[in-house]
Amino acid sequence: MEQLGKYGFLRRDYLKNHRNSTYQVMLLQDTIGEHLLEVDKAAREREEVILKQLEEKEPLPDKEKDQMAWVRAANQHRAIAEEIILKELIYV
Repeated sequence: MEQLGKYGFLRRDYLKNHRNSTYQVMLLQDTIGEHLLEVDKAAREREEVILKQLEEKEPLPDKEKDQMAWVRAANQHRAIAEEIILKELIYV
């Protein structure tokens, strides 16, 4: 569990709170750790892809010219990517 990232923990919490029977079965079969690591890895890979697609569609402003605009745009891209990942991989 020490290698588990943000998305793995979110998936674990979702299973515990909303799909408890599935969580308990996976726990008893000792497959929960592997499942959470797979979900976390897939989510991180998906996040990279989404961020690249967003940057191609809406390029970030020049960081040197307007740092605050760059931070706003980067945060917006990250929030969009996270929302997509939550819907596609975590809360299913």
